[in-house]
Amino acid sequence: MTVMEERTLPQPPPDTTRTRLAELHLLRELAHDGPAPGATDQQHARGKLTARERIELLLDPGSFTEVEALRRHRATGFGLEARRPYTDGVVTGWGTVHGRTVFVYAHDFRIFGGALGEAHATKIHKVMDLALAAGAPLVSLNDGAGARIQEGVSALAGYGGIFTRNVAASGVLPQISVMLGPCAGGAAYSPALTDFVFMVRGISQMFITGPDVVRTVTGEQVSQDGLGGADVHADVSGVAAAAYDDEASCLEDVRHLLSLLPANNRELPPYETPSDDPDRRCEALLDLVPAEPNQAYDIHRVIEEIVDDGDFFEVQASWAANLVCALARLDGHVVGIVANQPAATAGVLDIAASEKGARFVQFCDAFNIPLVTLVDVPGFLPGVGQEHAGIIRHGAKLLYAYCNATVPRISLVLRKAYGGAYIVMDSRSIGADLALAWPTNEIAVMGAEGAAGVVFRREIAAADDPEAVRERRIKEYKSELMHPYYAAERGLVDDVIDPRDTRAVLVRSLAMLRAKHADLPSRKHGNQPV
Repeated sequence: MTVMEERTLPQPPPDTTRTRLAELHLLRELAHDGPAPGATDQQHARGKLTARERIELLLDPGSFTEVEALRRHRATGFGLEARRPYTDGVVTGWGTVHGRTVFVYAHDFRIFGGALGEAHATKIHKVMDLALAAGAPLVSLNDGAGARIQEGVSALAGYGGIFTRNVAASGVLPQISVMLGPCAGGAAYSPALTDFVFMVRGISQMFITGPDVVRTVTGEQVSQDGLGGADVHADVSGVAAAAYDDEASCLEDVRHLLSLLPANNRELPPYETPSDDPDRRCEALLDLVPAEPNQAYDIHRVIEEIVDDGDFFEVQASWAANLVCALARLDGHVVGIVANQPAATAGVLDIAASEKGARFVQFCDAFNIPLVTLVDVPGFLPGVGQEHAGIIRHGAKLLYAYCNATVPRISLVLRKAYGGAYIVMDSRSIGADLALAWPTNEIAVMGAEGAAGVVFRREIAAADDPEAVRERRIKEYKSELMHPYYAAERGLVDDVIDPRDTRAVLVRSLAMLRAKHADLPSRKHGNQPV
């Protein structure tokens, strides 16, 4: 071919790239705007935000990068061939929260009711794989109607892929599920596999079988909220970490939680320069905790006195209220706090509290968050109901979690610590790095009244004045076996400290333990009681 011939060949139009770009921008607008006109208004009329509005609230402004916005399903039949909207009903990508990378996917209820199909699931798989590869937290904004019936088993297989990735990421990445709509059947298991579940009153429901099935099978009449609403799962089942009145406050708390968590299990939680003096004296602690072991008080006030600026993030506050689990900072470093709550059933450990504590301890250990345990426990809750429901097995979960934890662990006995519950609450004997106590501590097999009744039962029964003998023996038992320094004398408590020095002692102790390294025996995994 000559140079002249080459010059006469037809050339592409000079605006081809611009034309293609205009087409791309149009497609992106279609993907962003969603389905038919009016769908957004309908979503707002339900009292719900759209998927993109939720992402804007969750992430730092302007930080969201979307992936696979132009994905569409390839299913045919049952009317789907005529409806192939972009995004396929889920928005996926990443952005930042307080400047740190977070991956997110959000169901778009305006498209197929947020139902999951093959393409929809593949997008979620993609963003979950990216989160694992990048080592960053994953947040799911759930508002979907379950599996897409028209796609049959392909939709079910999509859920299987999500579950598998949830398990693969467990203990590797923080996973947070935010429930912002219905979640029924097998779809509910993905949130259940994540670390924290947040719900919003009036719009969130989770259940395996809905009210219609329950009514048909059992004859019970129940509404969706009564069966699996936000308050049910926050107060009764313990599935939800918290329930909120609106989406904005819910997502703001998710942002707060993320600010306390490391990106993955290979990092430490983020440090913040503290404004609170690490050596601050806690004068109020002298009066907050009564010396009388049977007098109630609110452990929240003790926590507020100890942590930086009195600020802490409590999880599952409404469920198993007899045990408080919270994240806070001490001298700018994140710690996990587990504390008995004497204001709720005297702070006893029961099945629910044991499960709550075990789950929280395991989470903190997985993500390198030191543990501070505040102990004021009279024992495990007695009763036929607890025994028949398996308090032995469930109580062992908390014991297992503490024994298995390799993060820095400090226990502090504020007042009473009796029996097996004392052992389970991270005592020195199960591996606490430091065991501390206040001068008000009473560490024993059981309370003095019960112990005297057992040890001196025959003497009391034979006495002319049983009550006088009983009272004398109680005083003797207290003075000899329950005085504040008994455990310290035997090396089971490292130090008895002034309550006012609690914050300073904890800060110094955690600083000493920050480089702690501990190895577990070589094994595939333990056989935890479940």
